[in-house]
Amino acid sequence: MHDELFPRPSVEVAPGAVHVPGWLDEAAQQRLLRACREWARPPAGLRTVRMPNGGAMSVRTVCLGWHWYPYGYARTVVDGDGAPVKPFPHWLGALARDAVARAYGTPAGPEPYDIALVNFYDAGARMGPHRDGDEKSAAPVVSLSLGDSCVFRFGNTETRTRPWTDVELRSGDLFVFGGPSRFAYHGVTRTFPGTAPAGLGLTGRLNVTLRVSGF
Repeated sequence: MHDELFPRPSVEVAPGAVHVPGWLDEAAQQRLLRACREWARPPAGLRTVRMPNGGAMSVRTVCLGWHWYPYGYARTVVDGDGAPVKPFPHWLGALARDAVARAYGTPAGPEPYDIALVNFYDAGARMGPHRDGDEKSAAPVVSLSLGDSCVFRFGNTETRTRPWTDVELRSGDLFVFGGPSRFAYHGVTRTFPGTAPAGLGLTGRLNVTLRVSGF
């Protein structure tokens, strides 16, 4: 954990988009990291995603519940080893609902969280501006950060260009976006290698994104 003289407050970055610093304590981060390492193992493990134009994403990804590929979902790793996607654990859905309640101060809606995308960023990896628009549900997206800090760029719903807000996400931070900001463009412009908490034992950054499919 980062030692800070003054705690970082929760901030509403845009309507429906809330940053909650340090939401996961050290023990919770360790538990989530252990789970991520298991999910990353084959079959249906960590893979490099290739876009329709042939380009490769610089992050590597593993999916739970539903397998995401550009631009859709399947029950098997259709762009990889073809194995069935790993199941979405009940406890992860409960964590997502707790996250929404913490960010908004109200309980999450009735739809169950059933998708996780786990993205691994090594040094130099980034994520270009995009919208999470392949789901049928408009339930809030829950984003959890582990490891190295990053610059998370949260934009608007109309264009990849300004206006946007750059937010530093650190290990243990929570970011939830829903309502008017559910389909806002967002991305990671850079990471800061070597900034992960020493006790975590992670080189690089993991982002666990939790969604409701609506399927």
